[in-house]
Amino acid sequence: STLPAATCSPWRAYLELTKPKVVALLVFTAVVGMFLATPGMVPWNVLVFGALGIWLAAACAAVINHVLDRRADAHMARTERRPLPTGSVGVPQSLVFAAILGVTSMAILITQINGLTAVLTLASLVGYAGVYTAYLKRATPQNIVIGGAAGAAPPVLGWTAVTGSVDPHALLLFLIVFVWT
Repeated sequence: STLPAATCSPWRAYLELTKPKVVALLVFTAVVGMFLATPGMVPWNVLVFGALGIWLAAACAAVINHVLDRRADAHMARTERRPLPTGSVGVPQSLVFAAILGVTSMAILITQINGLTAVLTLASLVGYAGVYTAYLKRATPQNIVIGGAAGAAPPVLGWTAVTGSVDPHALLLFLIVFVWT
């Protein structure tokens, strides 16, 4: 639910840029991937820092999506009240916010989880924000099918956060979510 610009506080506008409901679903599927990767309990540090790092990266991608779609969003009833079309937040502030989210995400994943998870998370972020949002949405009606790969990545990210490797079972999780999408 998007609030009118006049009633939207700055923190709420920044929160809305992160698409919290979408990101929560992505993080949930990453956590499912974590639990499916191990027969026992996921180590608490992997659960907390893995979920946090993936959340921040997904939030970064969402902010970039808002920046790239701001002109189209201003012309659609469903999106015209988003923070950028209404002027609640400016493009420069949004880009700084995205950079802070992205750098923090990578720092957490590299230092607290593992390099593979960081690289795959970055690839997913670039795939969604760069390839899907910047190019595919405007290039082909098949964009949602192709762009579905970014949405199907979180279970693999959760898996690699726990194991440090990509396993055929992780790829099966990817395939299930991708086909469903």
